[in-house]
Amino acid sequence: MSYTTHPEVKPEVTGFFDEATNTISYVVKDPASNSVAIVDSVMDIDYAAGRISYHAADELIGFVKGNGYKLEWLIETHVHADHLSAAPYIQSKLGGKLGIGRNITVVQETFGKVFNEGTEFQRDGSQFDRLFDDGDTYKIGELECLAIHTPGHTPACMTHVMGDAAFVGDTLFMPDGGSARADFPGGDAGVLYDSIQKVLALPEETRLFMCHDYGPNGREIKWETTVAEEKAHNIHVGGGKTKEEFVKFRTERDAQLDMPRLIIPSLQVNMRAGELPPKDEDGRTFLKVPINAL
Repeated sequence: MSYTTHPEVKPEVTGFFDEATNTISYVVKDPASNSVAIVDSVMDIDYAAGRISYHAADELIGFVKGNGYKLEWLIETHVHADHLSAAPYIQSKLGGKLGIGRNITVVQETFGKVFNEGTEFQRDGSQFDRLFDDGDTYKIGELECLAIHTPGHTPACMTHVMGDAAFVGDTLFMPDGGSARADFPGGDAGVLYDSIQKVLALPEETRLFMCHDYGPNGREIKWETTVAEEKAHNIHVGGGKTKEEFVKFRTERDAQLDMPRLIIPSLQVNMRAGELPPKDEDGRTFLKVPINAL
């Protein structure tokens, strides 16, 4: 499928780094108006204590309000396994529509079973305001945006292209970070390679914004690069590496990785669009820990 992009349009992108989860959230501003989107927000959790808070989300809210911006979209690039989304909290303060890839339904079906959710847990994506298909467009003010289906890390992964900026989620990391794992349920290293090629087919000057950075080899945290830089220097796919080489490396590498520290709470919350599980009859909220299920 061919995609129409608008690299001549340059939105203002402000990144917010969450040190606890190495996540970068973004406020993306339409250059022609005060309309913005927030990409991949974070809700704070002290997992050991069972406490949630909203410091990271409040920073985003303060930035939007302080600049007089209008929030139109809350975008989730995928169902994150390493941090909890703060989208409903931000939406309650600022409004806006919440969007994710249509294959959220696949993720909901898979993890609805893992967490033994009852029939009250809807597996149709209805917790979100918009489910994006490959090639769908939407607007932030006058800024036309494009959703590209880039599965492999998860079935619901989307890359969102906004003018000359693309938000790749976990499809790619910075060139010295390579790529994300593909061994979660529904992941596939070969599919991930093909998705990366979609991203690398964008105009070479396209700015790419990462969802995570871990500062490989002790370098400072970074989250912006370009298609040209990734094509030339990405340690997993750059320099013309073949699909076979990538799948072999990714499969062997994934077998050595531990599960993310926050995968249990993250999946339960994020498959619900950032909402906590329903309260019990006494008004208490609980998260489940499935044994030997992941």
